[in-house]
Amino acid sequence: MEKKKQTEKVQEVRKPFLTGSPVDENTFRNSAKFLGLFIMITFVSFIACSSTAFGGSFLRIGLNTAVILVILMLFFNFGSNLGAEAVNRGEILWQRQEKGLSFSESERKICFHPLKGYLIALLGLILILIPAVILAFVTDIQTTDAGALPGWMQSYLRRGDVSNALINYTQPEGMKFADYLRAFVRICIIPFVNLVGHSNKTGMLTLERISPLILLLPVLAYGTGYISGKSIRTRIHTAISENEKKRIRRDKRKRKSQNRPSHRREPEQLN
Repeated sequence: MEKKKQTEKVQEVRKPFLTGSPVDENTFRNSAKFLGLFIMITFVSFIACSSTAFGGSFLRIGLNTAVILVILMLFFNFGSNLGAEAVNRGEILWQRQEKGLSFSESERKICFHPLKGYLIALLGLILILIPAVILAFVTDIQTTDAGALPGWMQSYLRRGDVSNALINYTQPEGMKFADYLRAFVRICIIPFVNLVGHSNKTGMLTLERISPLILLLPVLAYGTGYISGKSIRTRIHTAISENEKKRIRRDKRKRKSQNRPSHRREPEQLN
């Protein structure tokens, strides 16, 4: 006969907490931390992606896709840590409220709010989003430069009828404002640049036009991670509750074994 193991369903434990406000006294400080985190991750990814810009298409796409997923996961984890801390503060204030203890309005504001993570990340990235939005409107498809003028054509520069047309070859074109924006934005989204490929002019044009949306991906990952702070606290409380139940059952079995009478064999009488 087959024995069916009946597993008890774990009951989740959710503790009530007070909800804060989208903006508090720590919003701009957390936004600055997010910007610093973004710059650090961008710097590391720029170094890592420099070696993934070449090679076969399959390898290049696979490596850069992995880098993008890792970056988004990092932002998600940092957001979830901040969200769990905010929920924890809300739980503490809820308990103080139930006991009739007072607390300040600033303490309540720093508690969890579902929009706080998105707002923190958006404010932290606003200085990078603005150049990306400008580039999206002014960018154009990139073409190759004029190149160098062959030596045998140097004499034609002295001819008035063709010198004006050939002068462009001797005067290299300087970088324009859009070129500086392009270089800055491409560094910030370097994994996507390698994913598309530098030689794909049409793809790069499309990438630059949607660069603000690409830069919003870390914002979405961070804000979504912040919201997941509620589930993290639920898992913590559930684990504490399950460990407490196991301890109680273990203590009951121990007391039961101690109270159980021991049957000793009495010595037999020898005749």
